Amino acid sequence: MKICSIFKSSRKDEMYLYVDKRDQLKRVPEALLEMFGRAEHVMDMPVTASRKLARVDVEKVLAGIDEKGYYLQMPPPKEEYLLDLFRDRPVTGVR
Repeated sequence: MKICSIFKSSRKDEMYLYVDKRDQLKRVPEALLEMFGRAEHVMDMPVTASRKLARVDVEKVLAGIDEKGYYLQMPPPKEEYLLDLFRDRPVTGVR
């Protein structure tokens, strides 16, 4: 079991960093922290291999924290129909 601290990105919706609570953000590379923006603490929680997480594989989270010191959860891909709602809008149309 590992106690994880979870941080959300101030720059990108639905992007999260999982880190060991003891280390916090010490092992996260500076370049990643710059891209991530201000890390807002969301919660601490115990994580075991048998625990289910909503959008990520718990074994990948644990392996990432052990190997690199963090696990970065990327935002889910956008549905194609949401990418361009006004595809057929005329160029001169109201914006």
